Amino acid sequence: MRYISIFDIIGPIMIGPSSSHTAGAIRIGLFSRKIFGKNPKKVVFKLYNSFAKTGLGHGTDKGILGGILGFDVSDARIKHSFEYAEKQKLEYSFEYLSMDYRHPNSVDIIFPDETGGELMKISANSMGGGEVQISGIDGFSTDIRGDYPVLILVYKDRQGVLSEVSGLIQEQGINIASLSCERREKYKEAVMTICLDSILPDKTIEEIKKLPDMYLVRNIERLQE
Repeated sequence: MRYISIFDIIGPIMIGPSSSHTAGAIRIGLFSRKIFGKNPKKVVFKLYNSFAKTGLGHGTDKGILGGILGFDVSDARIKHSFEYAEKQKLEYSFEYLSMDYRHPNSVDIIFPDETGGELMKISANSMGGGEVQISGIDGFSTDIRGDYPVLILVYKDRQGVLSEVSGLIQEQGINIASLSCERREKYKEAVMTICLDSILPDKTIEEIKKLPDMYLVRNIERLQE
Protein backbone atom coordinates (compact mmCIF):
# COMPACT_ATOMS: atom_id res chain seq x y z
CA MET A 1 0.00 0.00 0.00
CA ARG A 2 1.32 3.46 -0.94
CA TYR A 3 0.61 6.17 1.62
CA ILE A 4 -0.38 9.61 0.28
CA SER A 5 1.63 12.54 1.57
CA ILE A 6 0.86 16.25 1.47
CA PHE A 7 3.52 16.38 -1.27
CA ASP A 8 1.30 14.21 -3.47
CA ILE A 9 -1.61 16.60 -3.02
CA ILE A 10 -0.10 20.06 -3.37
CA GLY A 11 3.24 19.30 -5.02
CA PRO A 12 6.73 20.48 -4.04
CA ILE A 13 7.89 23.87 -2.81
CA MET A 14 9.42 25.06 -6.05
CA ILE A 15 10.52 27.76 -8.43
CA GLY A 16 8.24 27.84 -11.47
CA PRO A 17 4.59 27.53 -12.47
CA SER A 18 4.20 23.79 -13.09
CA SER A 19 4.99 20.76 -10.95
CA SER A 20 5.34 18.48 -13.97
CA HIS A 21 7.02 20.83 -16.44
CA THR A 22 9.14 22.85 -14.01
CA ALA A 23 9.72 20.99 -10.72
CA GLY A 24 9.82 17.64 -12.51
CA ALA A 25 12.29 19.01 -15.04
CA ILE A 26 14.55 20.36 -12.28
CA ARG A 27 14.54 17.04 -10.44
CA ILE A 28 15.27 15.11 -13.65
CA GLY A 29 18.25 17.36 -14.33
CA LEU A 30 19.55 17.09 -10.77
CA PHE A 31 19.11 13.30 -10.70
CA SER A 32 20.85 12.95 -14.07
CA ARG A 33 23.77 15.05 -12.82
CA LYS A 34 24.14 12.68 -9.85
CA ILE A 35 24.07 9.63 -12.10
CA PHE A 36 26.66 11.17 -14.43
CA GLY A 37 28.75 11.83 -11.35
CA LYS A 38 30.70 14.95 -12.30
CA ASN A 39 30.40 18.45 -13.69
CA PRO A 40 29.52 18.06 -17.37
CA LYS A 41 31.22 20.19 -19.99
CA LYS A 42 28.51 19.67 -22.58
CA VAL A 43 24.95 18.35 -22.56
CA VAL A 44 22.21 17.80 -25.14
CA PHE A 45 18.55 17.81 -24.12
CA LYS A 46 15.98 16.08 -26.33
CA LEU A 47 12.52 17.11 -25.12
CA TYR A 48 9.51 15.09 -26.25
CA ASN A 49 5.79 15.73 -26.72
CA SER A 50 4.30 18.05 -24.06
CA PHE A 51 7.75 18.88 -22.71
CA ALA A 52 8.65 20.06 -26.20
CA LYS A 53 5.36 21.82 -27.04
CA THR A 54 4.64 23.73 -23.84
CA GLY A 55 7.94 23.51 -21.99
CA LEU A 56 9.18 26.96 -22.97
CA GLY A 57 6.16 28.63 -21.38
CA HIS A 58 6.58 26.63 -18.19
CA GLY A 59 10.34 27.07 -17.87
CA THR A 60 11.13 23.42 -18.60
CA ASP A 61 14.35 24.40 -20.36
CA LYS A 62 15.54 26.58 -17.47
CA GLY A 63 14.49 23.92 -14.96
CA ILE A 64 16.23 20.96 -16.51
CA LEU A 65 19.38 23.00 -17.19
CA GLY A 66 19.32 24.28 -13.61
CA GLY A 67 19.10 20.72 -12.32
CA ILE A 68 22.15 19.79 -14.38
CA LEU A 69 23.92 22.74 -12.76
CA GLY A 70 23.09 21.29 -9.33
CA PHE A 71 20.14 23.53 -8.36
CA ASP A 72 17.15 22.01 -6.54
CA VAL A 73 13.47 22.87 -6.90
CA SER A 74 13.50 25.74 -4.37
CA ASP A 75 16.65 27.43 -5.69
CA ALA A 76 15.97 30.96 -6.96
CA ARG A 77 18.91 30.63 -9.37
CA ILE A 78 16.73 28.42 -11.59
CA LYS A 79 15.29 31.59 -13.17
CA HIS A 80 18.78 32.49 -14.38
CA SER A 81 19.99 29.03 -15.42
CA PHE A 82 21.18 30.21 -18.84
CA GLU A 83 23.39 32.87 -17.28
CA TYR A 84 24.84 30.44 -14.74
CA ALA A 85 25.53 27.88 -17.47
CA GLU A 86 27.46 30.54 -19.38
CA LYS A 87 29.46 31.43 -16.26
CA GLN A 88 30.31 27.75 -15.74
CA LYS A 89 31.19 27.40 -19.44
CA LEU A 90 28.67 24.60 -19.86
CA GLU A 91 27.77 24.03 -23.51
CA TYR A 92 24.18 22.94 -24.03
CA SER A 93 21.56 22.56 -26.73
CA PHE A 94 17.87 21.68 -26.90
CA GLU A 95 15.96 19.61 -29.44
CA TYR A 96 12.15 19.53 -29.54
CA LEU A 97 10.59 16.30 -30.77
CA SER A 98 7.30 14.45 -31.01
CA MET A 99 7.13 10.67 -30.63
CA ASP A 100 3.90 8.84 -29.82
CA TYR A 101 5.63 5.99 -27.98
CA ARG A 102 7.31 8.34 -25.50
CA HIS A 103 5.75 9.58 -22.26
CA PRO A 104 4.04 13.00 -22.68
CA ASN A 105 6.65 14.69 -20.45
CA SER A 106 9.88 12.95 -21.37
CA VAL A 107 13.48 13.81 -22.13
CA ASP A 108 16.75 12.24 -23.17
CA ILE A 109 19.79 13.87 -21.57
CA ILE A 110 22.97 13.14 -23.47
CA PHE A 111 26.44 13.82 -22.13
CA PRO A 112 28.71 13.75 -25.21
CA ASP A 113 32.34 12.68 -25.15
CA GLU A 114 35.16 14.73 -26.66
CA THR A 115 34.45 13.35 -30.15
CA GLY A 116 30.74 14.16 -30.01
CA GLY A 117 29.64 10.59 -29.35
CA GLU A 118 27.43 9.57 -26.41
CA LEU A 119 29.43 9.24 -23.21
CA MET A 120 26.20 8.69 -21.28
CA LYS A 121 22.50 8.88 -22.14
CA ILE A 122 19.79 9.16 -19.50
CA SER A 123 16.09 8.92 -20.36
CA ALA A 124 13.50 10.26 -17.93
CA ASN A 125 9.81 11.08 -17.47
CA SER A 126 8.08 13.72 -15.37
CA MET A 127 5.17 11.86 -13.79
CA GLY A 128 3.25 14.81 -12.31
CA GLY A 129 3.29 16.46 -8.90
CA GLY A 130 7.06 16.82 -9.13
CA GLU A 131 7.58 13.05 -9.23
CA VAL A 132 10.05 11.71 -11.79
CA GLN A 133 11.21 8.42 -13.27
CA ILE A 134 14.63 7.65 -14.69
CA SER A 135 13.45 5.22 -17.36
CA GLY A 136 16.75 4.38 -19.01
CA ILE A 137 20.52 4.58 -18.69
CA ASP A 138 22.59 4.06 -21.84
CA GLY A 139 19.71 2.19 -23.48
CA PHE A 140 19.05 -0.10 -20.51
CA SER A 141 15.53 0.10 -19.06
CA THR A 142 15.33 1.33 -15.47
CA ASP A 143 12.60 2.44 -13.08
CA ILE A 144 14.26 4.81 -10.61
CA ARG A 145 11.90 7.25 -8.87
CA GLY A 146 14.13 8.96 -6.32
CA ASP A 147 11.84 7.96 -3.45
CA TYR A 148 14.57 5.71 -1.98
CA PRO A 149 18.35 5.94 -1.85
CA VAL A 150 19.58 4.06 -4.89
CA LEU A 151 22.73 2.16 -5.83
CA ILE A 152 23.35 2.18 -9.60
CA LEU A 153 25.92 -0.18 -11.10
CA VAL A 154 27.16 -0.65 -14.65
CA TYR A 155 29.39 -3.70 -14.96
CA LYS A 156 30.43 -6.65 -17.07
CA ASP A 157 27.90 -9.44 -16.68
CA ARG A 158 29.29 -12.49 -14.90
CA GLN A 159 28.17 -15.08 -12.39
CA GLY A 160 28.06 -14.04 -8.76
CA VAL A 161 27.82 -10.24 -9.07
CA LEU A 162 24.36 -10.05 -7.48
CA SER A 163 25.45 -12.27 -4.59
CA GLU A 164 28.62 -10.24 -3.99
CA VAL A 165 26.86 -6.88 -4.02
CA SER A 166 23.88 -7.98 -1.91
CA GLY A 167 26.29 -9.58 0.57
CA LEU A 168 28.13 -6.28 1.07
CA ILE A 169 24.80 -4.52 1.57
CA GLN A 170 23.67 -7.15 4.06
CA GLU A 171 26.84 -6.65 6.10
CA GLN A 172 25.66 -3.11 6.80
CA GLY A 173 22.24 -4.30 7.96
CA ILE A 174 20.51 -2.27 5.24
CA ASN A 175 17.33 -3.62 3.70
CA ILE A 176 16.78 -3.79 -0.07
CA ALA A 177 13.47 -2.24 -1.12
CA SER A 178 13.70 -3.29 -4.78
CA LEU A 179 16.28 -4.59 -7.21
CA SER A 180 16.49 -4.76 -11.00
CA CYS A 181 19.12 -6.15 -13.37
CA GLU A 182 19.27 -5.92 -17.14
CA ARG A 183 21.80 -7.01 -19.74
CA ARG A 184 21.86 -6.98 -23.53
CA GLU A 185 23.85 -10.15 -23.89
CA LYS A 186 25.46 -12.75 -21.66
CA TYR A 187 28.85 -11.62 -20.33
CA LYS A 188 28.42 -8.16 -21.84
CA GLU A 189 27.60 -4.83 -20.19
CA ALA A 190 24.79 -4.89 -17.62
CA VAL A 191 23.00 -2.44 -15.33
CA MET A 192 21.83 -3.10 -11.78
CA THR A 193 19.69 -0.69 -9.74
CA ILE A 194 19.06 -1.32 -6.05
CA CYS A 195 16.69 0.85 -4.00
CA LEU A 196 17.61 0.78 -0.31
CA ASP A 197 16.06 1.82 2.99
CA SER A 198 19.11 3.97 3.74
CA ILE A 199 22.22 5.21 1.96
CA LEU A 200 25.27 2.94 1.91
CA PRO A 201 28.41 4.09 3.75
CA ASP A 202 31.42 5.18 1.70
CA LYS A 203 33.41 2.15 2.88
CA THR A 204 30.91 -0.24 1.31
CA ILE A 205 30.90 1.75 -1.94
CA GLU A 206 34.69 1.47 -2.13
CA GLU A 207 34.42 -2.29 -1.66
CA ILE A 208 31.87 -2.53 -4.46
CA LYS A 209 34.13 -0.48 -6.75
CA LYS A 210 36.90 -3.03 -6.18
CA LEU A 211 34.77 -5.90 -7.51
CA PRO A 212 35.91 -7.13 -10.95
CA ASP A 213 34.75 -5.23 -14.05
CA MET A 214 32.75 -2.50 -12.30
CA TYR A 215 32.46 0.32 -14.83
CA LEU A 216 30.25 2.72 -12.88
CA VAL A 217 29.10 2.88 -9.24
CA ARG A 218 26.71 5.59 -8.04
CA ASN A 219 25.37 5.84 -4.48
CA ILE A 220 22.57 8.44 -4.58
CA GLU A 221 20.44 9.82 -1.75
CA ARG A 222 16.67 9.96 -2.20
CA LEU A 223 15.45 13.12 -3.86
CA GLN A 224 14.26 15.73 -1.42
CA GLU A 225 10.61 16.69 -1.49
